[in-house]
Amino acid sequence: MNTPKITFIGAGSTIFVKNILGDVFHKPALKHAQIALMDIDETRLAESQIVVSKLMESAGAEGTITCHLDQKEALQGADFVVVAFQIGGYEPCTVTDFEVCKRHGLEQTIADTLGPGGIMRSLRTIPHLWQICEDMTEICPDATMLNYVNPMAMNTWAMYAKYPNIKQVGLCHSVQGTAEELARDLEIDYRDLRFTCAGINHMAYYLTLEKKTEQGEYLDIYPDLLAAFESGKAPKPGIHHAGRCVNLVRYEMFKKLGYFVTESSEHFSEYTPYFIKPNRPDLIERYKVPLDEYPKRCVEQIAAWKHDLEDFKNADRIEVKESHEYASIIMNAIWAGVPSVIYGNVKNDGLIDNLPQGCCVEVACLVDANGIQPTKVGQLPSHLAALMQTNVNVQTLLTEAILTENRDRIYHAAMLDPHTAAVLGIDEIYALVDDLIAAHEGWLPAWVHQ
Repeated sequence: MNTPKITFIGAGSTIFVKNILGDVFHKPALKHAQIALMDIDETRLAESQIVVSKLMESAGAEGTITCHLDQKEALQGADFVVVAFQIGGYEPCTVTDFEVCKRHGLEQTIADTLGPGGIMRSLRTIPHLWQICEDMTEICPDATMLNYVNPMAMNTWAMYAKYPNIKQVGLCHSVQGTAEELARDLEIDYRDLRFTCAGINHMAYYLTLEKKTEQGEYLDIYPDLLAAFESGKAPKPGIHHAGRCVNLVRYEMFKKLGYFVTESSEHFSEYTPYFIKPNRPDLIERYKVPLDEYPKRCVEQIAAWKHDLEDFKNADRIEVKESHEYASIIMNAIWAGVPSVIYGNVKNDGLIDNLPQGCCVEVACLVDANGIQPTKVGQLPSHLAALMQTNVNVQTLLTEAILTENRDRIYHAAMLDPHTAAVLGIDEIYALVDDLIAAHEGWLPAWVHQ
């Protein structure tokens, strides 16, 4: 066939579908793509079909759109499988993650990557990702999976551990998004930045960060960034989400570590033991840590979506600018043979020497007609690797828990979480996990409840 088929699992996430497929339709080689939208929610699926149809027409794309409630049907003939869903949604599962932890004295900000919230999200998500892998193995074994589902590291690790045959990459927007943000902070053109970055998802660091001069040379901008922070001029655009989040946590970590981390302050504050502590409101205020940030965003996004949906239904055309997501770049590189470099989450197969082999790492990847080819980093600065290891410990134990159906490892993963261990005693951690498992009845694999 001379046109690719793109299957979107979780197509009820209409805004995300709009952004990803908007990017696809900007690529001449992909304008004739067959689009298969799949979701378990028939109403949301129909809403996405309306948006994608208008988006396709506005972009002059001449492909086809089909909608599916059956996953296997949607995967027939797929070349690319985009995965973007949230098992349990905002209600009941996200609400449960926050409310149960709060009752036990553990405050969270986002709770989708690490800690008890990330652990529970992974337990309820991985079985569904495995089912996609199983169906792909049967139906479209040569397709490439582009996975956007959090917690990225644990989900990706569990998939390649059980289904090494599946061609997959975990995708996030924190590397390119943060680079753009830093360019704004320093009032320089993002296109003049050059950087190398490596680590784990949500805790990768810019190992080099340079700007192009008028003479065509590249200069290290870390001194400029540190000077701007200490002078009070940065972060300039750091206030967002209705003014709740100020990007101070990772600037403080930059000052201490000498390298800037890719993930936002609200995320990073709960990956470490330094910023959210009982009876320390001074830390919350000093670093502007937005507790309960994710539930607040969910409420805002649900309200905004109702308004946006009416606008989309009434619009004759829907046009979107290209985003900084990697999905369309990867598809174009593989399908049309246009070489590109992206940052992806992949198996640490000799890529980073001082992180555990086999864990999930985020590194630069060359993408072309040969597929996704991760690049070797070598040694990370030892203090960065040590900080990452505290998060890899949790990922290791949770992945082992679900691969071996070992309930004890769930508790061990929570025990090793840096933020949780800084707040709760060991018996309190066990009690918290017990309550979370009980509250997730019906959402977790059966062995967890045995």
